[in-house]
Amino acid sequence: MTAVASRPVPAPAKAPGSTWHRLTPLLVTVLAAAGAYAVHRLFIGTALGQEVDTAALRGGDFHHPRVSEVLTRTLDATRLAVLALVCLMAAAFGVLRRRLDLAIASGFLVIAANLITQQLKAGLERPLLDGFPAPNSWPSGHATAAASAAFVLVLVFPRALRGTVGLVGAGYVAIVSVATVWAEWHRPSDVIAALLIVLACGSLAVFAVRLRRTGPAPAIRLPNRLVMVVLGVAAALAAATAAFGMGAVALSERPLPDLVSGRFAFLTGTAGIIAAVAVTVIVWVRLTAGEPTTAPTPQGDPK
Repeated sequence: MTAVASRPVPAPAKAPGSTWHRLTPLLVTVLAAAGAYAVHRLFIGTALGQEVDTAALRGGDFHHPRVSEVLTRTLDATRLAVLALVCLMAAAFGVLRRRLDLAIASGFLVIAANLITQQLKAGLERPLLDGFPAPNSWPSGHATAAASAAFVLVLVFPRALRGTVGLVGAGYVAIVSVATVWAEWHRPSDVIAALLIVLACGSLAVFAVRLRRTGPAPAIRLPNRLVMVVLGVAAALAAATAAFGMGAVALSERPLPDLVSGRFAFLTGTAGIIAAVAVTVIVWVRLTAGEPTTAPTPQGDPK
């Protein structure tokens, strides 16, 4: 008799390395904090940086009835009550899905990001290098509030929905952020720094969650590819537009006065904000892809 050859059994997919899985959020925290510091040094600590930043702020002084209505309503909706509601939702999701650690991480994200933002805004001084006297507004409290709310919802929602929630949240954060510049409350650098601060605080919270976890790292389920492609394309196009626009605005402020209009400077700042929103949301959605929103089942298959 001849023995029947058995079919080869495919090897199970390897889980990501536990050490790298735990340290990735800490690396993101360091990079985001360094990015916020670099933004401050460039746009607050140099004369040309201040001039480009302020040109975008002053260029937002134009009115369109329908656009003004949308931006005003969005700013009015970004209040402390919204943050409190988000924290309650995060706590409820954590209890219902047996992930109290994610609920605590969400609370830390919101409180730490908004506290750091307010302390920096109150404690830092803005040297007068651009001839436009104004108190320090770096970083933006409204952008911090909007981004922290969006990030918390991404963290506590089921992993299958995180990409979609991230896309919707990115749209909301972008509208709030652009509205603060349009209303002449903040410069683009204020907004970009706020986004980086929220990302740093959120990543630190995820690091703490992973640090206390025992056993092998859970399998990473990648977010919706279409959503990530949309955000990636938006980030690339907006970043390229912002880079070109900043060069033109810088030339207009120094060797070639009146090369571009104030509205062009505002649109350049808007492109920079959109790029920053898209990049931070991509990083956050990708980072949270390794965090299941329910406790592992007895078989060890996290949902």
